[in-house]
Amino acid sequence: MMIKKWTDKRWVRTTLLLSAAILAVPAVNVVAEQLATKMPTAEIYKPSLQPDRVILTWEGDTATTQAVTWRTDVNVTTPQAQIALATDNSDFEDSAMTVPADTTSELATYLNYSEKYHSVNFQNLSPETKYLYRVGDGVNWSEWFEFTTASSEAEPFSFIYAGDAQNDILEHWSRVIRNAYSDLPEASFIVHAGDLINHGDADDQWGEWFKAGGWLNGMVPSIATPGNHEYARISKDTPAGLTPYWRPTFALPQNGPDEALFKENVYYVDYQGMRIVSLDTNLRGENLDKQVTWLDQTLANNSNKWTVLTFHHPIFSSAEGRDNAEVRNKLLPIIQKYNVDLVLQGHDHTYARGQVVNQNSGQKVVDNDSTTVFVNSVSGPKMYESSAAVWEKNGAQVDKAVANTQLYQLIHVDGDVLRYDARTATGKPFDAFEIKKLPNGKKQMTETMK
Repeated sequence: MMIKKWTDKRWVRTTLLLSAAILAVPAVNVVAEQLATKMPTAEIYKPSLQPDRVILTWEGDTATTQAVTWRTDVNVTTPQAQIALATDNSDFEDSAMTVPADTTSELATYLNYSEKYHSVNFQNLSPETKYLYRVGDGVNWSEWFEFTTASSEAEPFSFIYAGDAQNDILEHWSRVIRNAYSDLPEASFIVHAGDLINHGDADDQWGEWFKAGGWLNGMVPSIATPGNHEYARISKDTPAGLTPYWRPTFALPQNGPDEALFKENVYYVDYQGMRIVSLDTNLRGENLDKQVTWLDQTLANNSNKWTVLTFHHPIFSSAEGRDNAEVRNKLLPIIQKYNVDLVLQGHDHTYARGQVVNQNSGQKVVDNDSTTVFVNSVSGPKMYESSAAVWEKNGAQVDKAVANTQLYQLIHVDGDVLRYDARTATGKPFDAFEIKKLPNGKKQMTETMK
């Protein structure tokens, strides 16, 4: 910062030390703390007649359907959506079709207000077509959002993968998901690998998550899998189990095991030649066994070129003192049986990427012809110490790892090639590789960043 001082009829420039300006800041903050009034949490996140928390998902065919969910207060009795083919002017409104909400769920919060969640599943859409939609009650409407249906063929596409957001979501996760979208605005969907929030029944934390993503949630579909914090409670009055927010918030496929316990948390989505499977690794014992049986059948009847699994608890933990032996012992044989391409996980608040290795003449050797790449990642600010011990004890190796770093991942699929690109919160390239499907049915995995 520069000022001018008049001395002997000459201008003399005097530089104010930057440190002096910095020292003044705490005093300003003290004054703010004395004079400012903190807005009550319930006032910040309380619903109204105006729709909010708009989010796209899929319940069915990604080429011909699109699901949307939103929130209002409990006084809304005519929830509905409108949809039209996108045009280059506002004339599309003249041909917009109104669709009443399929489901409405009322939910009491620990902040002493209740809210409603509404869902519409647009059907009989045309593949590879851009649509505009809005949600409301016939009087109070959201803005018009835009989405494009998938192709019914195996066309190129890209998507974003994010590990745990969980803590200080609005403060520290918002830049990560926004930077991810800025780097990949053509993303077809976002995979969230669990622990979206810290307490599954905390309405303000869900409010932070939605505010951090903003309008992006209404434009790019989400594929979410539940973490252990989607089972965590902030209120002693909330029943145990998966958060009561999960099913009202996310309209997801109901093609998992045929029991209510697995409804919309265990499912698969097919998108342009890729099958993405979500498992709920919070459910153990016989409930994990049932998922394993279902997964075996789901992958046996999979005609897609690419297969991705997402679940929260890593097959190979990358944080000190953690191990999910039951998850590994039950899921790894199925993953290897069907030569799954990618396994996208969270939970350990570190980054690790690696593969299973084979013993060959006393040396550990990766079989790049038939390998599954396992990734653990974190997008939020909560961090743990990194460890490769579980990998090494269980026949796997870490090829890339880092601790105390928020990341996001951009994944591109084009025919026989899948390209993976991990970046730090500020957008710096950190890790990259490519998987190529060969004519002989094998795969070739190549690191593309050293």
